[in-house]
Amino acid sequence: MVIFGIIFHAIGGFAAGSFYLPLKKVREWSWESGWLVNGVFSWILAPIFVASITVPSLLSVIMDAPGVSLFWTYFFGVLWGIGGLTFGLSVRYLGMSLGYAVALGFCAAFGTIIPTIHDGTFMKLVTTLSGGVVMGGILVGLAGIAVCGHAGRLKEKAMPTDTDGRQEFNLVRGILVAGFAGIMSACMAFAFAAGAPITENAAAAECGSLWVNNASLVVILLGGFTTNAIWCVWLNIKNGSGKDYADKKAPLGKNYLFSALAGVTWYLQFMFYGMGSTKMGAYHFTSWTLHMSFIIIASNLWSLYLKEWKGSGQKAIKTLIAGILVITLSTVLIGLGGYLEGVAASH
Repeated sequence: MVIFGIIFHAIGGFAAGSFYLPLKKVREWSWESGWLVNGVFSWILAPIFVASITVPSLLSVIMDAPGVSLFWTYFFGVLWGIGGLTFGLSVRYLGMSLGYAVALGFCAAFGTIIPTIHDGTFMKLVTTLSGGVVMGGILVGLAGIAVCGHAGRLKEKAMPTDTDGRQEFNLVRGILVAGFAGIMSACMAFAFAAGAPITENAAAAECGSLWVNNASLVVILLGGFTTNAIWCVWLNIKNGSGKDYADKKAPLGKNYLFSALAGVTWYLQFMFYGMGSTKMGAYHFTSWTLHMSFIIIASNLWSLYLKEWKGSGQKAIKTLIAGILVITLSTVLIGLGGYLEGVAASH
């Protein structure tokens, strides 16, 4: 079943690596206006809609969970929301390639290793063959992300200004923001762990095993929306951009459409992440590294397609391709580790 988990994570990673593209089509709106509309769809409407059709008695499933579980699930969602907010800024300052690489490198490391230390399963990674292969896959994945980040640095040396002419590129600010975003975004892994009682209630309500995480996502993403909504509304007030939502000088129909499309695409990453994690068996914690790795692959393939790397030189492009290949190898190793665990369990 691990192969299906990897496939689901690949689909989710492609969605996450693609979500920012529609936002690039938003015109004559401030960043905060497009991001808030995107958030309404990605963190409120889409998760509630999907959960309502996949989880029987959704409201009861959520409300019957212990209050402590609901609090921590929501709270980690708030922290993840801070990461998601600053992640959008990192892409703004660094571009898709370098911004994704730095932010997700931190996110993969913290989101994968720390949960195993917390639940006491870390030693299994270093004392069994299957665990060693999985750990190797994680380290190879992080190395691949680092190579992609290096390719991004080579690109910026060759192209010191932003390639789309917006003059918003800022390496120092972008690195700091992306690093912080990656660390905070790793809280999504903790949010899923805190939401285990909600998942158990969904399973008890005869929800299909593939969809049990959808109920937790409603609570997690509500926390994420809280953070982003507060920040965006404050910026609307501060910058006087609240008029954007009804400004007839802007292409309102297209702006709402592209923001909504970005939001739904953003949500799909977590729907498929939740689906994939149910298929990873004993090494479900590898889901986070797989998710991050596929996002890196998708975002960099898009950046090549959009010619963000035009003029960066052959060395930068070859380094980027090498990084993508290394990340691909990491997914193979993690899949192999899952297979070896299954073989060992059957004996």
